[in-house]
Amino acid sequence: MIVALSIPCMARERSRWHPVCAGRRAGRHRVSLVARNLVIKVTAGKDEPERCNQAFTVAATAVASGVTVSLWLTGEAAWFALPGRADDLALPHAAPLADLLTSVLALGTVTVCTQCAARRDITPADVIAGVRIAGAATFVAEVVAEEAQALVY
Repeated sequence: MIVALSIPCMARERSRWHPVCAGRRAGRHRVSLVARNLVIKVTAGKDEPERCNQAFTVAATAVASGVTVSLWLTGEAAWFALPGRADDLALPHAAPLADLLTSVLALGTVTVCTQCAARRDITPADVIAGVRIAGAATFVAEVVAEEAQALVY
């Protein structure tokens, strides 16, 4: 996806060092940016609700903005792949985790780490429809892909 932005120019006169304004007068310029794929790994669960909710909020905001998102649930966050578990996390002044998860599932990918699932006896039959279980090789393939940006919470 290509996103076009209109940005203000900070240069007061033409400049060769300013790639957007080179050869132009200062003002506003349209710049096209290629949207990246966003891979978000959340390691916190109910043990750290603010960090956990922040990861889900960023993921849901990104998918709502048209960014391709892959949300990885690892560590204590793996529990949120089970039906009803996202309802267990409530954080004042934050969107409900269940709503954020629903948004990401609708427009992105949600994955539980294979080892994290195994340590918690979570199987593919246990998880919410649309959630997959995958391992490190899949995670590495996603984060090293061209135009990928990885965030870890």
